[in-house]
Amino acid sequence: MPNVQVHSLFTDFDIDLFKGGKHYRLYEKLGSHLVEVDGVAGTYFAVWAPSAKSVSVVGNFNSWNAAEHQLNVRWDSSGIWEGFIPNIGKGEIYKYKIQSNNNDIWTEKADPFARYCEHPPNTASIIWNAEHDWKDDAWMGYRKDKNGLDKPYSVYEVHLGSWKKNAGNKFLTYKQFAVDLVNYVKEMGYTHVEFMPVMEYPYDPSWGYQLTGYFAPTSRFGSPEEFKFLVDTFHQNDIGVILDWVPSHFPEDAHGLGFFDGSNLYEHPDRRKGYHTDWKSLIFNYGRNEVRAFLISNALFWLDQFHVDGLRVDAVASMLYLDYSREEGEWEPNMYGNNENLEAMSFIRELNEAVYANFDGVQTIAEESTAFAGVSKPVEHGGLGFGMKWMMGWMHDTLQFFQKEPIYRKHHQNDLTFSMTYAFTEHFMLPFSHDEVVYGKQSLVYRMPGDEWQRFANLRLLFGYMFTHPGTKLMFMGGEFGQTAEWNFEQSLDWHLLQYNGHKGIQDFVIDLNHLYKSAPALYEKQFSPEGFQWIDYSDHENSVLTYVRKGHDEENDLVIACNFTPIPRENYRIGNPKKGKLTEVLNSDATKYGGGGNVNSKVKSSSKPSHGFKKSFEITIPPLGIVILK
Repeated sequence: MPNVQVHSLFTDFDIDLFKGGKHYRLYEKLGSHLVEVDGVAGTYFAVWAPSAKSVSVVGNFNSWNAAEHQLNVRWDSSGIWEGFIPNIGKGEIYKYKIQSNNNDIWTEKADPFARYCEHPPNTASIIWNAEHDWKDDAWMGYRKDKNGLDKPYSVYEVHLGSWKKNAGNKFLTYKQFAVDLVNYVKEMGYTHVEFMPVMEYPYDPSWGYQLTGYFAPTSRFGSPEEFKFLVDTFHQNDIGVILDWVPSHFPEDAHGLGFFDGSNLYEHPDRRKGYHTDWKSLIFNYGRNEVRAFLISNALFWLDQFHVDGLRVDAVASMLYLDYSREEGEWEPNMYGNNENLEAMSFIRELNEAVYANFDGVQTIAEESTAFAGVSKPVEHGGLGFGMKWMMGWMHDTLQFFQKEPIYRKHHQNDLTFSMTYAFTEHFMLPFSHDEVVYGKQSLVYRMPGDEWQRFANLRLLFGYMFTHPGTKLMFMGGEFGQTAEWNFEQSLDWHLLQYNGHKGIQDFVIDLNHLYKSAPALYEKQFSPEGFQWIDYSDHENSVLTYVRKGHDEENDLVIACNFTPIPRENYRIGNPKKGKLTEVLNSDATKYGGGGNVNSKVKSSSKPSHGFKKSFEITIPPLGIVILK
């Protein structure tokens, strides 16, 4: 009996779909699969390597000898090599040894479809089937309602390797996260958690953005079924899970996708389109059908097999533009003579169509930093089809404003008000992400000016302004309690800071902001519609005060917001009242429980005196560097 038996999981229809780039569940066919053939248990292997002269499975089971287990090439010009190896099973490590038609080049590669990988720095794939008894039926049943664009969407962004550590600076496990992290996110009131990439990656300083195992949760924290357990536990606690996903580039590591079968298989062969000088990584060939099928299958894999609720797609701008981070002469225009990558745009549209057609209640979110139009517009209306887009301009302008000494802010109030001129051109998510607290930018609290009290007051004001600005929210771990050091991926967050009132006050304020966001329809029902926002006054530069209204479907739920961006309290400050009725203060960032000075409004003085174009008005104290929210 041969060492490798002829066997296939592919039908002719599968092959036609694969060649056409329309097979979106390739993970059910390619890779390693535990099967039984003629009553004998073993593993079926299938790998795409069209430029190969021979492909062998090597591992400890054959002493890494390429002559022992050679796969059979299919007869249909698909470029797929496959075969059944009896009596090897779960837990065996393996790679593909590939001899190329190209001058007999040999490569030794991890399986692109491996479900589990060795713990880095080891690089082999592991035969695995991650069995898990899901207990999130309730969540999956009402997820569509929870994840809607007219629902509260407050995201806690987490890097699992540095959120918290075990003794000896050791990683927590997926099972430990299922207790500690789930409880924390629930206590903080976030609706969703977002993980920086959990797919297997070889190099810790890449933070996970240089992937080699697209179908395998990293083994740093445990097994694939333990990661499923973590997702399941979040769902049982009514918290959605978003994964960062990287279809924009991949590393050149010898065991990875690059030069896979001795040819430019996954990467674009033209270095002007196939290599990122910024990240020293390779760019997928979006015009190749099989590569598109690989990527879309990967997106659907996490939504299908791991019940994930959303994908935040990394570095979309780098995909959309042929001249992204390139000098003149380093790129070639498209057929129309401009700089748009038409193949990447087509891929992104197909990706989003496939995601939304196959899964109810999920979202794709674009990290896209340019003014490219229609990122979150449906494909059928000419857009790219994402559910949301990061509002990078808002983030940049807002942080730039807050870094200024308050005495100068009156000259720069336009930095804040400008966002409302384009706030509803996309479905925007407001991000304070990991990128804002690294590489010398300082932590959020240390980017604030003034003494310690002013820094904390500024940070509470910043978060209050964020939560009352239209759009969904994202906050990177540590920001919610005023982490003072820049983020360091090698160390735990500085949890000991919570023994100090200023830090505990920030945390308590974020908890209350999250609960207000979830309980106040005016903050989410029309968060992507101009009908959900109204200025009262954006022109009081001298006092550095902004006043505005947030609206939902029922005007009884309207909120009035007043922000004071100076350390001078604005007492008896008159604000036009947009509608009849008494106003009650529902949140004040200067409350003593948050570490503030206690300038709260226990009673709001209403008046029939006209102001700001309204027939009635009211007077309040807007505390120093404070935000007041009234209903």
